Amino acid sequence: MNAPNASLTCEATPADLTLETVRAAAARIEGSVVNTPMMHSKTLSEITGAEIWLKFENQQFTAAYKERGALNALLQLTEEQKKRGVIAASAGNHSQGLSYHGTRLGVPVTIVMPKTTPTVKVMQTESVGGNVVLEGETFDDAYAHACDLKEERGLTFIHPFDDPYVAAGQGTVALEMLDVKPDLDCLVTPIGGGGLISGMATVARALSPDLEVVGVQAALYPSMFAKLKGEDRACGGDTLAEGIAVKQPGHFTSQVIAGKVDDILLVGEPVLEKSVSLLLQIEKTVVEGAGAAGLAAVLDNPDRFAGKKVGLVLCGGNIDTRLLANVLLRDLARQGRLARLRVTLQDRPGALFKVMRLFDDHNVNIIEIYHQRIFTTLPAKGLITDIECEARDAQQVEQLVEALRAARYHVDVVELN
Repeated sequence: MNAPNASLTCEATPADLTLETVRAAAARIEGSVVNTPMMHSKTLSEITGAEIWLKFENQQFTAAYKERGALNALLQLTEEQKKRGVIAASAGNHSQGLSYHGTRLGVPVTIVMPKTTPTVKVMQTESVGGNVVLEGETFDDAYAHACDLKEERGLTFIHPFDDPYVAAGQGTVALEMLDVKPDLDCLVTPIGGGGLISGMATVARALSPDLEVVGVQAALYPSMFAKLKGEDRACGGDTLAEGIAVKQPGHFTSQVIAGKVDDILLVGEPVLEKSVSLLLQIEKTVVEGAGAAGLAAVLDNPDRFAGKKVGLVLCGGNIDTRLLANVLLRDLARQGRLARLRVTLQDRPGALFKVMRLFDDHNVNIIEIYHQRIFTTLPAKGLITDIECEARDAQQVEQLVEALRAARYHVDVVELN
């Protein structure tokens, strides 16, 4: 195999990624990354109908598995390459892992990120020593700019996924999972560019040939799914799983995946949001959208995984706190515990008070009230009132709505898509 990261075009083949190279990576990085816990989730197993085992890679120092591959690649550099420094394009987690271990090893690290990268990832990358350059709206835009800077500054490019050393480092996750639970029936793994699942599938095929390996992509970014199935699918949009929002999958990784991965599933935004919320509520662990993708796939395909021992990688926990708050509140709304009722009233004294009495009768808590008198199609003496409220469950809200309508109020429940 050629020197690591010698060019931006990966000339490696699947033969360059083996169980032996993953085991060598494990020995190389041992003691410098966390051997994260892998635990059975009783509650998630009851919810999904599968036996769920969680690998908590969000407990790495930089809160993501990417440290493994980044460190393994850094340890392959020549002294001259280390002196000049390295560069990468990343949506966030690769940048943090590379910056942290590069700084620790005395290697200057430049990271090009899309401008859309969550602020928490930019700040965390800078806090561990990376020099961040923001460019473009997507990973692909950032990647193109990183290519230009590599040539201008004579830096070594460390690809976030399309590199056998990086993939070997990521494959150490599967080694640890199978060491804890060797009789797993299935590994369900997020796919962005394909580095993680390439390494994990390589381990799975060597140690447990009957183990099913299933990849997961956000439905808005089905790049690897489309490539392997020969379909033309659009990639784009604001996905919660920005860590796997990759338009162009790896050349090397796609070859590995084509030969070693059994299936790829697509998941939509609502189930990604639900999965992030469930993991926080049930496991008391914070994951980003990409980190919840495996659970989302199991929730979205219950019959496919029913009764199986399923290993899920919580691959990252770097989510903006404001975004996390939005996700949790939206999940409460989908459960019916939060609701917005749009009530048509007459604009006269006591009109709102009479409505409030019905809320009180049904023990539904009012959070916010919004009046709209001008921009409506109602007569001048009418108004629309939006009332955000909190209830025990959806049934309690339904009973309130029935009571309001019985009192001859026009009520609409504002739905959350």
